[in-house]
Amino acid sequence: MQTDSLFYRIFQSAPGLFFELIGQSQTLAEAYTFRSVELKQTAFRIDGVFLPDQPEPLNTVYFLEVQFQKDEQLYRRLFAEICLFLRQNPNILVWNAVVLYAGRATEPSDPRPYQNWLDAPDIQLIYLDELNDIPPSPGIDILKLITEPETSAIAKAKTLLNQNQQGPINGLDQKAIIELVETIIVYKFPQLSRQEIEAMLELSGLKQTKVYQEAHAEGLEQGLAQGLAQGLEQGLEEGKRQEGIALITRLLVRKFGDLSPEIQISLSQLSREQVGALADAWMDFSTVDDVSNWLSTVTSENESP
Repeated sequence: MQTDSLFYRIFQSAPGLFFELIGQSQTLAEAYTFRSVELKQTAFRIDGVFLPDQPEPLNTVYFLEVQFQKDEQLYRRLFAEICLFLRQNPNILVWNAVVLYAGRATEPSDPRPYQNWLDAPDIQLIYLDELNDIPPSPGIDILKLITEPETSAIAKAKTLLNQNQQGPINGLDQKAIIELVETIIVYKFPQLSRQEIEAMLELSGLKQTKVYQEAHAEGLEQGLAQGLAQGLEQGLEEGKRQEGIALITRLLVRKFGDLSPEIQISLSQLSREQVGALADAWMDFSTVDDVSNWLSTVTSENESP
């Protein structure tokens, strides 16, 4: 499940959930716009930034990083991105950074280089599997659904939808709640058809919206990549190598945007075994630099005697 794009969708459609998650009033969302920000002249992209609609120097800017897989370089990258953003936006004086983890196991093993930053009140670390420590609310329950085990996720989703029938939840209307729950379930069960999800959630007319189509496509492509890795390890033919390169390229473009000609050339020259390895590794990449570094490592290995 590609969690960064999932959370981007959730907080775009329900920004009040973010402010509830960090212990602030949901009404703050009315004064903010949530978007992904690409930093100029670098390959850095911040997962999400809540920018105040009124850009006054003392209005807080909130940075959001979603991390569901272990990344030992996370803090180095995150704080470099924040510092570069502040340099490019000298009018911003107050900021807060939130790192949203699946659980403590996905934190970097050695945070010592940035411990002083992490101890500061401007940094919040939130663990989705520990949300039981936050006062319960329907909105928080929607976020908990993301880490709910598959065996109980459908029952939990149906409970949330039944609560929704009793009226709006934390300012979210019925349509917004249904779409949030549907989107999470689509990401969790990409192998299921629209009709199967409708039946499981006891809904009628799950819409073929852009959100549904894109979420389903992302999930299916991740499943295809995993199957491709297994097939290539078993020695499938040359045609599958070309098919694999095309699929992995599409996934990388979806995640990072256009790839440089150098990366595209390197991808085209990968062997069958290397395409299989990349199909396993690509979801761990956080930036396009990770792609370049992986390809450089593979190239170096090929050139070594």
